[in-house]
Amino acid sequence: MQTLQGLFTSDVGLLSAAVIAFMLGMGVFFVRFFLRHMHEDEARQAEGRR
Repeated sequence: MQTLQGLFTSDVGLLSAAVIAFMLGMGVFFVRFFLRHMHEDEARQAEGRR
C-alpha cells in the first residue's frame, strides 16, 4: 500500500506511472497496427492468386 501511495503522490512516481501508461498504450497501438497490416497483406496476396 505504501508503494502505491508513493507512486501516485510523488513527482517521480507520477512520471513513472505516466511512462508506464504511455508504453502500454504504445504497445497496444503497435500490435493493432501490425495485425491490421498483416491481414491487409494476406488479403492482397490472396487477391493476386486469383
